[in-house]
Amino acid sequence: MSVLLSLAVAVSGLHGVVIRGPTRPVCQVGVPCSEPAVGARLSFSRAGIFVAAVHAGAQGRYAIRLQPGLYTVRVSPATRIGGVKPQQVLVRRGVDARIDFAIDTGIR
Repeated sequence: MSVLLSLAVAVSGLHGVVIRGPTRPVCQVGVPCSEPAVGARLSFSRAGIFVAAVHAGAQGRYAIRLQPGLYTVRVSPATRIGGVKPQQVLVRRGVDARIDFAIDTGIR
């Protein structure tokens, strides 16, 4: 049983929501100006080498298991203006952290 517990503790990764916005040129108070980025592909690389990717599913949710370390994040389809934020994430050993990503559509 302690082996199973130590395996569960050793899992590292990320989960969260990917949103895109603004979705219109003029945002108004009380009216959503962003939306879930359903189908967006997040790619994770270390030292310039691709490691893994995940697609955002329903409501823009994603989850991915990654080895501990510092990763650069890119999004597809690529945006010309703002890209994705954050652009770098640190995965800690034994932690499944919530990191939400925002894709800047460039609409102004």
